[in-house]
Amino acid sequence: MKKKIALVFFTCLLLLTVSLPGFSSSIAVKAAGTVKIAKTAYITTNNLNLRTGSATKFPVIVTIPKGKTVIATERLGGWYKVSYTYKVNGKYITKTGWVSGTYLKKPVVKAPAGTKIVKTTFVTTANLNIRSGAGTKFKTVYTVRKGQTVSATEKIGSWYKISHSYKVRGKNITVTGWVSGSFLKEYYQYIKTSRLDYFTKKVSYFYQTPDTKRKPTVKIPGNTRLQSTQKVINSIGQTWYRVSYKGKSGYVNSADVTRNSSTPPINQPVTPPDEPKWTETSLSGKTFVTTDSLNVRSKPFSTGKLLNTLPDSKLVVPAKKTSNGWYKVTYQQKTGYVSGKYLKEVITGDPMTRKGYQFIDLRTKSPVTASQINHYIAVNVKAKGKPSVLLNKGQAFINAGNKYGVNALYLAAHAIHESGYGTSNISLGKYNLFGFGAFDLTPFVGAYRFSSIEQNIDYIAREMKATYLNPHSWKYKGAYLGFTTKSLSNSRLDANSEGMNFYYASDSFWGKAIASHMERILPYNENYYRNAKPNLTYYSQPGKPGGKDVFPADTQAVSMNTLVLSLTKGGPAAKTLKKGNTFTLLEKHNDYWLTVKVGGKTYYAGVKNSKATSPIPLHAYRDYFTVKNLGRVTVDGLNFRSQPSMNGSRIDVLKRNQYVHLLLDKNGKPIVDKSGSWYNIKLANGKKGWASKSFIEQELK
Repeated sequence: MKKKIALVFFTCLLLLTVSLPGFSSSIAVKAAGTVKIAKTAYITTNNLNLRTGSATKFPVIVTIPKGKTVIATERLGGWYKVSYTYKVNGKYITKTGWVSGTYLKKPVVKAPAGTKIVKTTFVTTANLNIRSGAGTKFKTVYTVRKGQTVSATEKIGSWYKISHSYKVRGKNITVTGWVSGSFLKEYYQYIKTSRLDYFTKKVSYFYQTPDTKRKPTVKIPGNTRLQSTQKVINSIGQTWYRVSYKGKSGYVNSADVTRNSSTPPINQPVTPPDEPKWTETSLSGKTFVTTDSLNVRSKPFSTGKLLNTLPDSKLVVPAKKTSNGWYKVTYQQKTGYVSGKYLKEVITGDPMTRKGYQFIDLRTKSPVTASQINHYIAVNVKAKGKPSVLLNKGQAFINAGNKYGVNALYLAAHAIHESGYGTSNISLGKYNLFGFGAFDLTPFVGAYRFSSIEQNIDYIAREMKATYLNPHSWKYKGAYLGFTTKSLSNSRLDANSEGMNFYYASDSFWGKAIASHMERILPYNENYYRNAKPNLTYYSQPGKPGGKDVFPADTQAVSMNTLVLSLTKGGPAAKTLKKGNTFTLLEKHNDYWLTVKVGGKTYYAGVKNSKATSPIPLHAYRDYFTVKNLGRVTVDGLNFRSQPSMNGSRIDVLKRNQYVHLLLDKNGKPIVDKSGSWYNIKLANGKKGWASKSFIEQELK
């Protein structure tokens, strides 16, 4: 009884005490769990009431407009104690109270702005990760090998924004991102030349290095003759000549010198020499580019009358070559001769005209019909005698063209050209007409797998509109097919290359080839395209399609480097696999993650890049792993026989692009017969037999 009376008394006392002024604020707040937090800035996402307490029942002190900054110091459930400063009649006033966290957000912290720099070429001094941002916390988008060149245009601290070009199945691919300057060295290209005379245009300067990083050592008077046997293109694209002057060697900037003297030689005989005799030989369509401004003269020597001047980097097609090394050309309706010393033979896809499909805006709508596309494909597929995934797919090109504002005739011609009318292995095996995702080292395994040809055509249209046909993309060099020009050593001449061909294809005549397909499907109508309006709506690049390659059971691989095994793509390391360990390769996903089995467990295999894990680079897979026994059938209807000969009974028929399990000998090598012409194979159903080695491609070996 006493215990009950005591309990009632204590309860009443507690209720009375809590209701007293000055007590409730301290006890109640502590009970509710107020948390002190570091000063944090928030932005209001709506007009927001600042209250005397942490609930809507408390009075409003002031209403904070949307988009204003407040500083929070405490949190109570979903409420924050904040300070808000505003201006009234020129004076700043600060109010403190409570606001609902529902209408607060943290301000977006912008990445530090980069500083634009003169385009500079560097060479990598080590294998170097290109990242999506300026720091090691950003993901790796590509790894550049040691000794490769990159071009930088922007800098943040010691990080450079660069672009790097490489080839994939003969195509030029350029990747852009950020790299650490610790592994870059400015790239200078030194080129030997024949002995040439140069004259200073005015007072010039003599430098110790082919740049202006050091002060000039000597001042050279105007019209001074200098001799050079070396040209240097420095890291920012300037051309310098190594010359001798008063017994010293150094460099002069090409902008400060000319090939012609401004005054005639002193004390030279005024009687001109006898005019040399020459003969001419016809040339058959060879194209040259001028390497400097070049005088066109009436006769093939320097005393010939000046008729005109060809600009630097001008393409010319000489009609004849003279016995003394000059070329006969026509420029601006004047025919004359130019010195061969300033011409370089090139290979170009420039048709020397801007008419035809090669130069239409590919963002214009084509009047082509699905039946016209279908007919052209059907005729050519029949002539090839091969299966094709493009038969009767003309409407898919029309639909994708209309959807993204891309010329449907171009889309069809491009797909036809890249896939051999839809008969290529990658198009047949993966519905991948363009070879997206493929690498020179892994053309089939690396390529993306699409679920249908329609999906692939839709992907193609969006990808082209987002990149090569988009003025905001680095791949844009004009919204037309265009061409490239290359030296005989296969170096692209940027000043003489344009359009999609510039970055898309290494073949200088790629644009011409696509245009010829377009012409054969639907003859060019100049009047139509003169009035056609381009569709200027642009799209983001499509994401990688969700597909994967599934390999046969017991596909055995060996690690050639340390691999990181994770339970999720890019997740933390659950296990590492050291060099020389074996594992089972299960799948390759379109995003290049590999599914593997180690010790009976399944993982995603990748490589460590700083703090992150990224997919194994398939363009250089041999640095990371090799596979012992993965085969792929390269023909339709390959007989699977009981014995390694044509006399062996047929057990089964293998399909084109079917992956097969090659049986291994005790040394871990694929088993072949005595003639070395047949592989011993095990199918998924357990059957063992033989197939001709001529029609099995060993993948990832």
